[in-house]
Amino acid sequence: MNLESITVVLPTRNEAGNIGAFLASLPQAVHLIVVDASEDETPDIIQRERPARTQVLRRRSTITQARQLGAEAALTDWLLFTDADIVFPDGYFDALERVMDAAVVYGPKLSRDRFAAYYRWFGYGQQCSHWLGIPAATGSNLLVRKDALIAVGGFDPALVCNEDSELVWRIKRAGYRIRFEPSLPVYARDHRRLDSGLWRKTCHSVFRCALLYWDLMPARWRGADWGYWSPQQSGRAPGVSRVE
Repeated sequence: MNLESITVVLPTRNEAGNIGAFLASLPQAVHLIVVDASEDETPDIIQRERPARTQVLRRRSTITQARQLGAEAALTDWLLFTDADIVFPDGYFDALERVMDAAVVYGPKLSRDRFAAYYRWFGYGQQCSHWLGIPAATGSNLLVRKDALIAVGGFDPALVCNEDSELVWRIKRAGYRIRFEPSLPVYARDHRRLDSGLWRKTCHSVFRCALLYWDLMPARWRGADWGYWSPQQSGRAPGVSRVE
């Protein structure tokens, strides 16, 4: 697979401390669309350090809305959804070519420093869930064929979290093949959510995903994250900048 056929879709909000390492791990041949809601210098760093094949859209939105906006702006056949607090290991993009036999390919998020055991066991949980027929995708490491995303209507804009897993479940139910690839990790650098409590983070994700998967989530809960993530306001941020 040609790297030019992939667009990385990246929501950002005040990621000045993480974005440099992220960009350094991203090949120049890959297209990058950033949907940014920052109040810090994140967009300035992006435009300074990656002036080519990069588009920065300034918009205040939920992470779900940002992923959808980036997907709609992309012109490539493949979309790689990820987060600014990760880095891609050497060989990651070369390995993608060997796993492009499914409409969705997702891998684990691991750590090279703190909480390494937790991330490793979470990856085992993803593998087990996938084996049981329930994809456990993470938006930090999610490759989707754009035609499959369009066919199911894209991300659910009512959701403020767990939008990644919910999208993949709909793609699978539409008859597309989903692949979990444990040998295709990304590595987390920022562990703020885990610092707030391992059990809190795990229970929050598992409980919400269970409600969504079995269609038990009340409509009034879909747009609430129960205070776990920092709220983001909807509406356009001042200015839209593009770097082609």
